[in-house]
Amino acid sequence: MSTQMEVAYQFIKQRILDGTYQPSQKLIESDLSNLINASRNTIKKALLKLQQENLVCIETNKGATVKSFTLDEIVQFLEIREVLEGLIAKTAAPYISEDKLSLMENILEEMKGHLENHRFDEYSNCNLSFHNIIYEASSNTQAVSMVQMIKTQLRRFQLKTILVPGRHEESFKEHQKILNAFKLRDEKWVEDAVKYHISQVRRTIAENYSFLM
Repeated sequence: MSTQMEVAYQFIKQRILDGTYQPSQKLIESDLSNLINASRNTIKKALLKLQQENLVCIETNKGATVKSFTLDEIVQFLEIREVLEGLIAKTAAPYISEDKLSLMENILEEMKGHLENHRFDEYSNCNLSFHNIIYEASSNTQAVSMVQMIKTQLRRFQLKTILVPGRHEESFKEHQKILNAFKLRDEKWVEDAVKYHISQVRRTIAENYSFLM
């Protein structure tokens, strides 16, 4: 990937994920070209890569728009993710080091502080770091790749779930249970704790879809 195309790709992708570019919004090549100071051809290549990641939809004679997911599609993605995350956690349990468990515990303490001070962006960043430790310890790299793809596609929804009243307390307790299961290296408990956590994310999105849009 050329440096210019990478810049254009990252610029557009970040604005899709943070909600600057909304679902179904038209992405006009000429406007993006002027904004990013890149050629139309570079923008076109960046949009094609984003289409491969299911973040952009490109139609002949209509151009590109930000991919919009129905609630059914989101629920199905999260059902798949729940199974895969359980498998990832189960395969990580025997291999995760004591140092990594200590790091997860430190991250959990940071998450607690961020919640108490209503720093939800920082909480979400810690959340990502917490799960990344599990992914790195897993022996199933294919499952991790698939989960990362789903998380990228749904990131703009999941970042908002923490704003749903009561969800942040539930989320923190779920992460505590996941860590406790890992400390015992109980593969079944780890799998169940992670699957329950993802099921609660799915429930929160399903019950608050209009708010999260």
